[in-house]
Amino acid sequence: MKIERFPLGPLQANCYLVTKNNQTIIIDPGSEANKILELCSKKNIVGILVTHHHFDHIGALKELENHFKIVHNQKVPSFSYQTISNPGHSKDSISFYFEQEKVLFSGDFIFEHNIGRCDLEGGNWYEMQKSIQNILKYSDDITIYPGHGTQTTLKEERAYLQKYL
Repeated sequence: MKIERFPLGPLQANCYLVTKNNQTIIIDPGSEANKILELCSKKNIVGILVTHHHFDHIGALKELENHFKIVHNQKVPSFSYQTISNPGHSKDSISFYFEQEKVLFSGDFIFEHNIGRCDLEGGNWYEMQKSIQNILKYSDDITIYPGHGTQTTLKEERAYLQKYL
């Protein structure tokens, strides 16, 4: 599986292009639809996944859905992943876990050495703590691709996450 990261827009939200067997999914098309379309011009786009509906993660969503004639967060049969509910940053926060590849796209749930804010509309500190408890049940060898910043691992983040409990 090939993962490409593109920080876009004023908040530099990560948009990911994930390719496997010549099929690509877009994760969190936050803004700059024209740039995303250019990056996808030679790719076979089969899905769009969104970790949550804050503006910096969905700014280009409608334009891409219309262009590719795809509705976001519909199951993509050619990719094997779990959807993990992790409210706290927002009510609708989810992560996409590709178990075979040990890859988690966390949106604004987990960052390198930090977690997402809970003080925005729809945020809830107690829900965030429950989400952290849940993710700590997973194995350390998972690579985390966050909504902002660089990738990390659950092993690297475990001690930071435990401090929030």
